[in-house]
Amino acid sequence: MSSPLDRLPQQILLQTRPVGLAAILCLAAFSQAAEDSPPNELRVLPALVDGVAPDLLVDTQLKKRAYAALDRRDAAYEQLKTPEDLTAWQKRQRENFLAALGGFPERTPLNARVTGQRDFGDYRMEKILFESQAGFFVSGVLYLPAGAGPHPAVLMPCGHTPIAKAGAIYQRAAISMAKAGIAAFCYDPIGQGERRFYLKADGTPEFPSSTNEHQLLGAGAILLGTNLARNMIWDGMRGLDYLQSRPDIRGDRLGCTGVSGGGTMTSYLMALDDRVVAAAPACYLTGYRRLLETIGPQDLEQHLFGQISTGLDHADFVLMRAPKPTLIMAATHDFFDIGGAWNLFRQAKRFYGRLGFPDRVDLIEADTKHDLGPEMRVASARFFRRELAGLHDAWQEPAFDVLPEKEVLCTPDGNVFHLPGARTYFDLQADLATKLAAERAQFWKEKSPAEKVAKVHELAHIRPLAEIPKLTATSVGMIQRGTTRIERLILRNDEGTVIPALVFHPEKPTGGVELYVHGEGKQADAAPGGPIEEHIRDGITVLAVDVRGVGETQRKPAAGSYNAISGVDWPWISTAYLLGESFVGLRADDILASARYASEMLNKGEPVMLTSIGETGIPALHARALGGELFIHTRISHSLASWDQVVRSPNARNQQINAVHGALRFYDLPELIDLCLAADYTPKITRYPSVKLSIEAPTNEAGVVTQ
Repeated sequence: MSSPLDRLPQQILLQTRPVGLAAILCLAAFSQAAEDSPPNELRVLPALVDGVAPDLLVDTQLKKRAYAALDRRDAAYEQLKTPEDLTAWQKRQRENFLAALGGFPERTPLNARVTGQRDFGDYRMEKILFESQAGFFVSGVLYLPAGAGPHPAVLMPCGHTPIAKAGAIYQRAAISMAKAGIAAFCYDPIGQGERRFYLKADGTPEFPSSTNEHQLLGAGAILLGTNLARNMIWDGMRGLDYLQSRPDIRGDRLGCTGVSGGGTMTSYLMALDDRVVAAAPACYLTGYRRLLETIGPQDLEQHLFGQISTGLDHADFVLMRAPKPTLIMAATHDFFDIGGAWNLFRQAKRFYGRLGFPDRVDLIEADTKHDLGPEMRVASARFFRRELAGLHDAWQEPAFDVLPEKEVLCTPDGNVFHLPGARTYFDLQADLATKLAAERAQFWKEKSPAEKVAKVHELAHIRPLAEIPKLTATSVGMIQRGTTRIERLILRNDEGTVIPALVFHPEKPTGGVELYVHGEGKQADAAPGGPIEEHIRDGITVLAVDVRGVGETQRKPAAGSYNAISGVDWPWISTAYLLGESFVGLRADDILASARYASEMLNKGEPVMLTSIGETGIPALHARALGGELFIHTRISHSLASWDQVVRSPNARNQQINAVHGALRFYDLPELIDLCLAADYTPKITRYPSVKLSIEAPTNEAGVVTQ
């Protein structure tokens, strides 16, 4: 049976590289003419555009929209007056939260077992393994106070430390809690401790930080309409299931606490799971305004799709659980801004007060950096003693030692994936991808082309052409190169989008116009003797543009970030994600707007040719599928063949830029190609002369490209 890719040359020339495990699109240089930065003569933008450096234009535009959305959220909060208002707010925010996560898996048997134990007199520890999903092992250590119990207990998700529960910070926190009379179950999150997936041949971690692993693990989840947080939260919920299964634990007196990434998970769990009677998140809660103003978005499980646009701010993790007891723990010198924590606390205090329980939410500020030091350990122990055990006292932490890492391991060799029957995160994603493929096929079979187009518009957040503001052009100079005139243009619209562009005017134009969109920028193929010059010799007028985040508007790489695995634009991609959008959609908007400009201003309203190379391929394919009569002959090269392969590959690097949230629930790239080929969406094409491209093809009488 032929696939859409087999039929592709009929209308679109799409050159793809094989997408395999290690080879998946860490996009390489596609042109020998490409350079690290635009040659000075081809630069278009000045040092500042409206007071903003070109490499910050996209960031500035996205943050402006984010702050406006946060203003709307805060204004809505100020309208909350009655208990009914508060309850409706909690319900709406919980629904938004669950929608962003894509729901949870089904409960399966825990198959929990104790793999080791040790008695220290005033407390004892048990090494635990359980399966949060079938074959998906969670490793943790349960610290139990002396005595038979039943004991109140706290769940303790770890922060972003590679050795997780075996680290001194978490051993101290858990042992301190047990000595205070509260059982503590400290477990390894996905990608940490005994659940590290990316390891070198010698068994050491491939990445210096677990956040790098989370970035790589989480990219595919976007395409499935979920989030890495979904499975991490589910691990925590199943941890609560495990605690409730034990006769020596009071299943009705459970709490949750953690620092940093553990503070994130605590915030999520306390908002979603009613079994968390008391919660004490540390060194995380601040609010998205201060986060964007300071350190920016973090790794993928720490932000959710559409979180800002739907008004789900950090404060809402506290508000959703009101009036249950909550202790916000913050550090004066944390990179999670302390001012944001206090602003959040004020909102929570007012919310709890309107429910009649202002005393049930509190904040402590430790004069420390990002840590779970003695002040926070003592404060949280006293808090849980009071809220879970009914003990109102000034408990003090005694001195004690912690164990070496190897003595805290739950598995024989320190890795759960070596256990019989163990499954990985990618196994779980593959299962979901297979399920969605069947649903997708049914959708594609039953729906009309118009319904498919509407769904792509919706998911990729690409507006109909009529709703995309028109671009206006400012000429900033002309260059004469032999017989070719190169005009430098600044294209922009009233939304703040700025697109640097070059128009290559041939000496003897034939009337054909080509929109040229290169993933390395408009200059990549523009050198003398390069591919663009070949097109000009055939009389084609070429408009080469830098879509958002490409060429002159690309973000400057920052040291110590996720550039190698998520691309240099990852903070902007994350901000767009928080706004419920994708860079695919933003760039497709740019391509559609540029094509309309090329048609109206350079080609007398006639359709234009489209060439895309590299990183711009997926936005170009979307633009072609949705662009109606804007386009004739389209060539897309060095792009992905399928999103499904990204989801199933452990080494799908630099794929956040290519992802559309939830796309695989309704379409993959081959289906998008099918949409391009649908008869109802075949453009009326004016016969252009034959054009030299990397794949030569004559056109038949209908103007359709054939082999």
